[in-house]
Amino acid sequence: VAGHERGRGGKMEIRARRTIGARPAMEVAYVCEWEKRPKSNHCPSIPLVSAWSCRNLIAFSTDLKNEDDEKDLCHMIHIIDTEHPWDVYSINSGHTEVISCLEWDQAGSKLLSADGDGQIKCWAMTEHLVNSWESTQSSSVEGDPIVALSWLHNGVKLALHIEKSGSSNFGEKFSRVKFSPSLTLFGGKPMEGWLAVTVSGLVTVSLLKPNGTLLSASESLCRLRGRVALADIAFTGGGNIVVATTDGSSCSPVQFYKVCVSVVNEKCRIDTELLPSLFMRCTTDPVRRDKYPAVTHLKFLTRENSEQVLLCASSPTGSIVECWSLRKEGLPVNNIFQHRSPVLGEKQPMILKWRILSATNDLDRVSAVALPKLPISISNTDLKVASETKFCPGLGLALAFHDGNIHILHRLSLHTMGVHYSSSSGSSQRVGEEPSIKRQRTGGPIMHFKALQFSWTSLALVGVDNHGKLHMIRVSPSMGQILEMNTLLRHLLFLLEYCMVTGYDWWDVLLHVQPGMVHNLVERLHEEYMRQNQALQQVLSTRIVAVKASLCKLSSATAPRACDFHAKLLLIAISSTLKSLLRPHVLNTPDKSPGDRLAEICAKNTDTDIDKVMINLKTEEFVLDGPPLQSLQQLIQWVGDFVLYLLANLPNQGSIVRPGFGFLRDGAALGMLREMMVMIRIWGLLKPGCLPIYTATSDNQDSMSLLFRLLTKLWLCSRDESHPQEPDESLIDECCLLPSQLLVPTMDWLPINDGIITKMQSKHSLRLQFGKPYTLPGLNSSTQCHDSSVGCPYRSPGSQRIDNLRCLHMGVCPTEDIKACTRCGCVTMLRSPNKTNAMKQWEQRWIKNCLCGGLWRRIPTTLS
Repeated sequence: VAGHERGRGGKMEIRARRTIGARPAMEVAYVCEWEKRPKSNHCPSIPLVSAWSCRNLIAFSTDLKNEDDEKDLCHMIHIIDTEHPWDVYSINSGHTEVISCLEWDQAGSKLLSADGDGQIKCWAMTEHLVNSWESTQSSSVEGDPIVALSWLHNGVKLALHIEKSGSSNFGEKFSRVKFSPSLTLFGGKPMEGWLAVTVSGLVTVSLLKPNGTLLSASESLCRLRGRVALADIAFTGGGNIVVATTDGSSCSPVQFYKVCVSVVNEKCRIDTELLPSLFMRCTTDPVRRDKYPAVTHLKFLTRENSEQVLLCASSPTGSIVECWSLRKEGLPVNNIFQHRSPVLGEKQPMILKWRILSATNDLDRVSAVALPKLPISISNTDLKVASETKFCPGLGLALAFHDGNIHILHRLSLHTMGVHYSSSSGSSQRVGEEPSIKRQRTGGPIMHFKALQFSWTSLALVGVDNHGKLHMIRVSPSMGQILEMNTLLRHLLFLLEYCMVTGYDWWDVLLHVQPGMVHNLVERLHEEYMRQNQALQQVLSTRIVAVKASLCKLSSATAPRACDFHAKLLLIAISSTLKSLLRPHVLNTPDKSPGDRLAEICAKNTDTDIDKVMINLKTEEFVLDGPPLQSLQQLIQWVGDFVLYLLANLPNQGSIVRPGFGFLRDGAALGMLREMMVMIRIWGLLKPGCLPIYTATSDNQDSMSLLFRLLTKLWLCSRDESHPQEPDESLIDECCLLPSQLLVPTMDWLPINDGIITKMQSKHSLRLQFGKPYTLPGLNSSTQCHDSSVGCPYRSPGSQRIDNLRCLHMGVCPTEDIKACTRCGCVTMLRSPNKTNAMKQWEQRWIKNCLCGGLWRRIPTTLS
């Protein structure tokens, strides 16, 4: 491991290129704690388990105990999104015993919880809100505690190839691995469900049928059932399930079982088969035979790899960790048979056997283990490139110790890659360095982590300590090694592309982006996107805009570009919705839809007269009833206001980048605006009330014709993106006159984002409290992104609130229930005020996710 070699005294070559200075391998980003209530009888006790979803939702459990009655316990589940950690949603789970397992599904929208009484509950969002959950399904094995829990696999598996990180093809960087679902419905669709292992050696499966009912079955793992203290679940490419179990004693074997699930005659069937087992190496060592009597952690390295397992044996004072691998080996043949001529085609018999890969020396007592979720390829070539480029995400596993420290070890060699030392300053060091500040021992219990989880790109760790505090920790992509700027940008770009392709949230990648990197990252991301084939570009068209918007918010210099990207998301959504209303006039539908023909004609026709462009269209395809057109007026008004604002501010786009600057050279976006202007013009002939309203200084002013003419001139300058032209003087002069001809509206460009990511650029850890929103004067995103010095309209605290999806004013203090996006801060009403189908169609598009793909959270009435 590169970091390990450097820590042993290797000299660092001094280079003239720009490099990023050595930083700690891990840094605390923020700590969120519970409010101290001296007079309250309830306080959170030791947390038990935690889970981190691919949508950056974190779930962890605690027990609320009554100090007057120690037997009065409430088993709580707490769910937060990492961008708003103070907005915790606490559920009284209804479990009668201690919660032993929490598990997110592959989409990050459902959560499983299991307890010590055999109860399993499935939780889902209420109205698709991250701070509103309800139990939808449950199953039980009464009186039999659950020790392992997992969702069935959906058959989707990707592999990241570091060797191909410089390739221009996303398909080479992130290849789809052939992997079968655990169980399929008719047509090969994966069936939802979960699998659990109990302490008595039972495996129980619950399947979610398409009609919403639950199909359950239980089976013994083997004929001779024994106590199972620890277990873990993994999946094979053939659709089978592998379960690893141990009775808790390091002298006993670690058993492995193959589990096959099927549905026969509407009944769930479970078949089990015993696989090769292993004994821990430390039990065969005469020195350590009785030193570590208990197995405290048993984990498969990844859920899709059942051939590598991590074991930790412990004593009250220390631990040792071993990594084992399952390999095919030839069965040795007795000498008496070796001289006989082999039968034609006969091969040496092969058997599966566990072999130890690596083991640690004696360690302090391990309190928690976190394994990487990044599906990185570990071929020899990929590992070599990772070592040369110092790319570490996905290669390390984290161990938390009872002294509060965290070590990250290489997943194969178990060499130390980085260390985080527990101290009041939250400092951490690279390998080979000593802690600069010794931790002061206090009379109370030492802080240590009871639960630890990696993010989905392995760039962040979340830990819940024995005091109930939640710690968010940055994990350096290079484990603190010195990197050239280009290399670091390439690493971050690689992970952003991975998130863009998979749809996973990229919040943890943003933790490592400094304001000076934003511009280069946005440009490189756009270059890589443009190299993909047309089909993939269409699939990722909105997701890349959302990634760019998230990046640009991190720097005040690029905040106006974030405004442009949010406007572009809304523009694309409105355009596709309006075009979807068009229907062909005759039943024998041609190859091209009316929307496609509109785009083709507008692209070919460069006439600046909107009426002449209309002549070439089949206007009968644009005939709609009056009510749908009238209900869409607020969206049509936004398009009209946007075009006017864009043209009126064209002369102001100078050395300071202002909102709208990104559209001046975006021929595709300007062409989209032209198409919608033509469409709106035709609809205005049918229903004048749907037209955008302009305040003109002259009664005979044809505002739409004027704006279309100027917009077409601007579009002609930029439609050839490879050779864009500067707007001529006559166009700029006409745009200068626009404010004297039409009243230019103020545009509500960017939703106020009250998230934490823009407040963590200083690298200092933040102290937060559950239930109390965090504000930091001078670093609030609303002032950072709405400052007049960078050309953004300033929004005062008492200004009108805008429904960013419906383009409606809600007043200064909205009375309606509202929800906001966890990623961009977009605000909209929770309940629809509209009755028409056209507007309901628009609202249904955003019922689960925001324009940017973020999740929704309900805004408390006091905040709204």
